[in-house]
Amino acid sequence: RGKKAQAVVGDEVDWLASADEGTIERVLPRRNVLYRQDELRTKTFAANLDTVLIWLAAEPVFSESQLTRALVACEAAGIRAVIVLNKLDLPAWPLAWDRLEPYRQMGYEVIGACMKREADPGLGRVLGLLAGHTTLVLGPSGGGKSSFVNRVVPSAQAATNEISQALNSGKHTTTSTTWYQLGAQRAAGALIDSPGFQEFGLHHIEPAGLAGLMPDLRIHLGQCRFYNCMHLHEPQCAVKPHVQAFNAENDAISPLCPGEISIRRYSLYSELMAELQAAQGSH
Repeated sequence: RGKKAQAVVGDEVDWLASADEGTIERVLPRRNVLYRQDELRTKTFAANLDTVLIWLAAEPVFSESQLTRALVACEAAGIRAVIVLNKLDLPAWPLAWDRLEPYRQMGYEVIGACMKREADPGLGRVLGLLAGHTTLVLGPSGGGKSSFVNRVVPSAQAATNEISQALNSGKHTTTSTTWYQLGAQRAAGALIDSPGFQEFGLHHIEPAGLAGLMPDLRIHLGQCRFYNCMHLHEPQCAVKPHVQAFNAENDAISPLCPGEISIRRYSLYSELMAELQAAQGSH
């Protein structure tokens, strides 16, 4: 009332009914809110979430940087994240599944699924996560999010589109965040569909807190020589010795062992840290 509404999908509000509409009087306190932020704007996905399904696919090739950013945002908001890898019927699926091994070792639930199969065990696992919970489906375009929403909520009739092979990315089909109730009662749960994204800024994250939001780094924290170690160039860092080895003889990465940090993940950490420090310095 009187100002641009600050409510987002998933918010609980006090509202006042009128003849044909209604007025939001107050947004109630949130349990959590998931959002992304870059140098230009803040984009809120939804509030009061129980679970975020990070929906990926074997094709188009998913960005591990985007995946890491989404997981960091979930960790910062205290929201459970589950990774779904769709299109297990494609030849590219085994390699995509192997890329997610570090995330399984970190303790994230990773589910393989195939939307083209009527009876798919992976899809059954995903559906089992929805009952009684508020779940956001999050991911880049072209991964099959809209097809999944259509299967769960047939009345949604979410638009689907073909993948743009030339760009190796999906065409944007969902343009707004939408709440779908899963039953007559609120307790049955809800599914929230969100637009696909290509960028995921994390400028709301403090650089010093980044490692604590990445489980594979977090388990080694508190043992560095310096209390304010950023795990980059500092001596006697307790994190860097656990970075996965690179075998220069055969130009290959060694298999990931329990407690190790994949080279790719550490590289993503370094890139994110540089980005966050630069953003902090510009404020």
